[in-house]
Amino acid sequence: MMNDYTICAPATHGIGAISVIRISGAESFPILEKIFHPATSGKIISRQNPNTIHYGTIRDGEKIVDEVLISLFKAPHSYTGEDSIEISCHGSAYIQQKIMELLVANGAQPARPGEFTQRAFLNGKMDLSQAEAVADLIAAESEGAHQVALKQLRGGFSDKLKLLRDQLLHFISMIELELDFSEEEVEFADRKDLVRLVKEIASLINELISSFQLGNVLKNGVPVAIIGRPNVGKSTLLNAILDEERAIVSEIEGTTRDAIEDTMNLEGINFRFIDTAGIRETADTIENLGIRKTYQKIDQASIVLLLTEASDELEIIKRSLEAIRKQLDNGKKNLVVVLNKSDRITEKQIRELVKGISLQENEQIISISAEQKENISGLKSMLLDIVNIGSIKHQDVLISNIRHFNALKSAAESLTRVSEGLSSTLPSDLLAQDIREAIHYLGEITGEVTTDEILGNIFKNFCIGK
Repeated sequence: MMNDYTICAPATHGIGAISVIRISGAESFPILEKIFHPATSGKIISRQNPNTIHYGTIRDGEKIVDEVLISLFKAPHSYTGEDSIEISCHGSAYIQQKIMELLVANGAQPARPGEFTQRAFLNGKMDLSQAEAVADLIAAESEGAHQVALKQLRGGFSDKLKLLRDQLLHFISMIELELDFSEEEVEFADRKDLVRLVKEIASLINELISSFQLGNVLKNGVPVAIIGRPNVGKSTLLNAILDEERAIVSEIEGTTRDAIEDTMNLEGINFRFIDTAGIRETADTIENLGIRKTYQKIDQASIVLLLTEASDELEIIKRSLEAIRKQLDNGKKNLVVVLNKSDRITEKQIRELVKGISLQENEQIISISAEQKENISGLKSMLLDIVNIGSIKHQDVLISNIRHFNALKSAAESLTRVSEGLSSTLPSDLLAQDIREAIHYLGEITGEVTTDEILGNIFKNFCIGK
């Protein structure tokens, strides 16, 4: 599906030594030839071999705008599948703007956000999930996010979905053939094979759905809320983790009245630490607003660090723990009880304290001294263990896109109905409808089934020039 107009856009943004401007479309070469003058006299750019680079000048009439290098790509062997050109010019904002003006004046149109990648998808150079991975790859701020996007871009996820979809398509064709011969009561689709296939596909889809939590963490980072009563050392802990004076530390209770956030990369994973207002009963209106925001941050966090003082009485810690458990979505969040100021009591007292605290699933306990920066490395290791970063190496595909997650959930629900229908000998026409739905949702992910609205929502979030 080729577009009938040629687009152009800067592929690099900001001021640097070199900038790149991209052109794509059927008129790329004719438009460029109007403003590009090769250093070799008589050279005609449209007749040059693809995948070659040529030196010359961009001119506005007789006036030289810049000395540039031109990279040539000819359809269908280009990123977009169309004739494409990349102009490498100097990084001046004026030069970029002038070249763009010349391209537009000679017939090109400024590209919309993501239009180059959208053309690549429409021209069959990649499927929709791979196109989305391009944006994720550009936005990746950590090694983990980069790995997830790169695996998806290379097609591992798409290959799995195509295999599942092809298997379902085979069976739906057999069932629909049966419907054509319904009067003869012929059975082309072996129901035992279909039961086995539905079970296998449902299992694979559920594995992909289960990977979303880790994939989303790798893509967007891990929100970690630091909570506790006032003056227990939350701001000191944040500063110790970040190894900088990020939060104000004071012996005056209620100093932190709003959430303070900062990010740290640990072994390729971004953790977003949130220092919250101390939880206590207070008549201070502003402080109460901060405490209310603390509870909001608990809801948003993947991991909650409940900070207490190691010198606190056991019953005080237990009450704090019980109060926080009620906020943690029935134990679905990870909770770490952090016994701070451990340098003020003996190791024997710490062991006895730990022994007296009964932990539930997804709960751990650790002793530290934020002020002395003791065992901060142990706390960081515990956070990495909770995220289970090691499992990334053993998973070929991780889901990090909420659109894919929702489509997979819908496909799984359709397959559940297929499985139930097979158990209850549901008529073939109703069985076929549920299988078609599962095929539809799998096709939505890769773009085999799509709408202008879906494409618009996806590509509007891309940067211009990609």
